[in-house]
Order: sequence, then C-alpha cells, then structure tokens
Amino acid sequence: MKERVILHSDVNNFFASVECATKPELRDKPVAVTGNPEKRTGIILAKNEIAKKYGVSTGQVIGEAKAICPDLVCLPPHYSLYEEISQKLHELYLTYTNFVEPLGLDECWLDVTESLNYLKQSGKEIADEIRKKIRQEFGFTVSVGVSFSKIFAKLGSDLKKPDFTTVIAKNDYKKITYNLPLNTIVGIGKRLEKKFSSISVNTIGDFIRLEDDYLKHLMGINGIKLKQALLGNEDNPVRDYYTLPPPKSIGNGTTTIQDIIKRKDIEKVVYFLAEKVSSRMIKHNVLASTLSVSIKTNKLARVHKSSKISPTNQVKDIAKNAMQIADKIWNYDYPVRAIRLRASSLTCANAFQLSMFDTKNDFSSAVELINRKYGKIELASNMSKFINTSNHIQE
Repeated sequence: MKERVILHSDVNNFFASVECATKPELRDKPVAVTGNPEKRTGIILAKNEIAKKYGVSTGQVIGEAKAICPDLVCLPPHYSLYEEISQKLHELYLTYTNFVEPLGLDECWLDVTESLNYLKQSGKEIADEIRKKIRQEFGFTVSVGVSFSKIFAKLGSDLKKPDFTTVIAKNDYKKITYNLPLNTIVGIGKRLEKKFSSISVNTIGDFIRLEDDYLKHLMGINGIKLKQALLGNEDNPVRDYYTLPPPKSIGNGTTTIQDIIKRKDIEKVVYFLAEKVSSRMIKHNVLASTLSVSIKTNKLARVHKSSKISPTNQVKDIAKNAMQIADKIWNYDYPVRAIRLRASSLTCANAFQLSMFDTKNDFSSAVELINRKYGKIELASNMSKFINTSNHIQE
C-alpha cells in the first residue's frame, strides 16, 4: 500500500498570535489573552513567545503572571475573531488537498499523498511553503509535523516550536520518538501520566513494551489502539473537509460579571446563550432534540438537567425550553454565578419539512444571515450588565 504523507499544522500560541497580528503595536510586547479578574475568570488562557520567555504559563493566575512580567499586556479573548481566522486557515489548507481535518480552532491534519505528484513537491516542501504563506499572509507562525500517520504528524508539530517543520519518517520514527516522555502523545493526560509513572512507564518506548492484556486493564481498548498507532500501524484516515460530520453537541456558557438571582435576569442570560447556540446550529445546518442546562451558584454548587425537546435550532424555542428546565432545577434562592446551555441529539435540518405558513421558523436563520453580512445584531437586551460578550465559553 502507498505510504501516506500527512501533515499536522499547529498555530503557535493561537489566541495571543491572532491578537498580536491584528494589533501590530503589540508585536514586541509580552501579551497574554486572559479572563477578567472582575468576572472571576482571571487566568492566563494563552500567551505569546515574549511572555513565555518571562515564565508566563497557561492556567496561571493573572496576578502571578504580572509579578514575573510587570509589563504583561492582558487582553480579553475574541472568539469570533479566532473562528474567522481559523476558517481562513482552512481555506489556505484546502488549496493543497481536500483532505483537511480540523482539531480545534488552531490545528489541522492534511493528507497530501495524492497532491505530491501534481504539486511536484515533497511533504516537507509543502509544509515549509505553508509555514511561509501563513507567516506572510497572517502575520503569525505555525509548526508543522510531516509523517506517515496522524499520530506521528501531530507529535512532529509539537516537537519543535515555533515556526518549524519536523519530519518523522517511517524508517526512523522509533529512534525519534520512543525516548520522548509519555505525555508527549495525545491521549495521555495528567491522570494517566501519573498512573503510568507509578509503574515506571515514563516514555513512549516504555508504553509500547507493555503487554496488551495489562494495557487493556489500565486503559481499556483505547490503550490497545494507542499502542498499535505508536507501533506504526495506524491507518486512521484524514477526513474529507467537505464531508465532515456535524458536531455531536453545541454548547455555550458564561460566568456572569455579578451574581444574579432574579428570574428575569437569569432569563436574559439564557436568551443570550440561546442566541449563540442557535447561531452555531444554523451554521452547521442541524436541529437539536435534547437540551441541557447547567447552573452554578456563588457557593460553587452545580445543578444540571437534560430534557428532550421538539427538534429545533431557533432562538426562541431554545430559550423557552431552557427556562422550563431551569425552573425545574432552580428555585432562585441562591445567587447564580454561571450558566451553560448544550444542544445535543443533533440531526440534519434538511431532514425536517417546515410549514410554508410558519414564518417564525425562519426568524433565527434570517437574523444569522444578517449578522454574517452586516455585523452583530444583539437579540438579548442589556446584556453588558451581566456578561462580557467577548468572553463567553464555546465548546
């Protein structure tokens, strides 16, 4: 079988890089994208290379970061901007191949196997060209891994940063990777890393030497699959960008600026979140049959409930059902700190026939079209009292 050539492109410090690229006056300064301390989300979400050199790290409290880097410029996140830049990156990747599979906003796999002949380039040359174009056209950098499988392409993009191409070929992947720390690979988080460390399994090489039965006991069938991938036997394809399945769920949440307790104020936040969820559902052309609501109090207690609903992607339907769920799980006796909505059981919107006389069904779609063409229309009134609209959480 023909050996695949797969790239993994990863934007270096994506959020911070986008902010610096769109604000040239910040390019020579230490910059971090952060939550707002007044909104109880005061941690570092992303930082640029200059801030990193001072020791600023993701997840660090803003005060601690400022202590080691007094000149740190802290900016709120602008998710709509990041999504826009992400889409433009996808468009660039698609000029090389239609096999482009996003991994979050800032990472993508590209299978360029069939592109090599007509481009008259090697995988490394394509990767280098992509890095150059992004640097020139976007004003930030990416690191790219080139390999014969998705897992090693991803590993390659992580090995050398920023702005570097790393090739992990099939004839030397063991030499390059087997001495690397186990947490270098996707799928090994802190919990698993701690578990494996307790049995002296610290490197990728240690991991692949474990017996299958023992590995299955520790990680289940996913452990076996991961071992096979690290042995070079992965054949997981890069998906065709134009046939990517819709997301399994779409959710938005926010931490409120101030504690809220009145139902009418909670309803405003719910409506705001419903508009966000609806917008993304319309973008993906899906309807939801399940809606979940989570509420967190100022005492950090959580309540959560899911309910079946009639298939919809409309703002008013989502908001109405969300408030019905909220009324069942919340008696408004303690102030609310955070609210989250999640739509799931998604199906293609084209599978449902809407009545030609039911004009309300087209309202959210029309608003979404206007939003995209002319800019944001705020459906939820007076939201600035409760929410930093550039700092909502997307999932």
